[in-house]
Amino acid sequence: MNITFRQMRLFLALADTGSVSAAARALHVTQPTASMQLREITESVGLPLYEVIGRKVFLTEAGRALAQTARAVAGEWERFGQQVSAMKGLTRGRLSVAVVSTAKYFVPRLLGGFCEQHPSIDIALEVLNRDGVVQRLRENRDDLYVMSQPPADMDLEDQVFLDNPLHLIAPASHPLAQRQRVTLPALSGERFILRERGSGTRLATDRHLAAAGFAPALTLELGSNEALKEAVAGHLGVGIVSRHALKAEEIGRDLVLLPVSGFPIRSQWHLVHPRAKQLSPIAQVFREHLLGSAAQWAVGSEKSPAGRRR
Repeated sequence: MNITFRQMRLFLALADTGSVSAAARALHVTQPTASMQLREITESVGLPLYEVIGRKVFLTEAGRALAQTARAVAGEWERFGQQVSAMKGLTRGRLSVAVVSTAKYFVPRLLGGFCEQHPSIDIALEVLNRDGVVQRLRENRDDLYVMSQPPADMDLEDQVFLDNPLHLIAPASHPLAQRQRVTLPALSGERFILRERGSGTRLATDRHLAAAGFAPALTLELGSNEALKEAVAGHLGVGIVSRHALKAEEIGRDLVLLPVSGFPIRSQWHLVHPRAKQLSPIAQVFREHLLGSAAQWAVGSEKSPAGRRR
């Protein structure tokens, strides 16, 4: 087989975008040129690599294998470039980080100091639900991943770097808001507003409620923390949400942290990558920066109004 590095990049763009036109735009070539190059790749391999159904590209088994190989080659080439840059003082390169949606409340802040120290580094921050981040992790598409519930079936390098307590919140005017302590059974008549199934918050919540022998009579599932908080503030029920998703000004004005026995639920943030993955110099520096900055940020967050109401 004779496939050029640029052709591999084109096929990888096709795999990532699911569209010939989008792959062409990503590599700054015309669509006819991209189509011709993809035909040459297919002819060189000697097997169908993809099929188009309803204007969307679906990879064949051979295509998925080629995409995996192309991604590995591109990763090695990027690491080589970063090693050269590291010899010159780490002045250029690219960092790709995928985080679950709740981590968007603090990861960009932790990125700030890194960007100030390395202003010439390009950063791609992917914010997805847990399923999306796990899928990217399985495909080895990023340097590092941040989530609260790493998949148990993968061999991962896993570093816990920040607490992620899950609080039970209610409208500020809730009848139980003034109590010093509330038992979970006292909320048996409440509608519980929960994150969608499969999210890290929901996995931890379900385990906690099951261990307590408590099953909400009514539930409402929402796909974002903002929607969940608005639903609680609108008196649709009580909710369970990460402390990191709560703004200081929301506590006491719209929402209250109910002092329920067994809450907050203990959870933690994990920084992970496949154990067999060789981190690039930039990823190694960022990993150390994130771990160090998270410890300082956690201390500061404890001094906020939300932190004092834990």
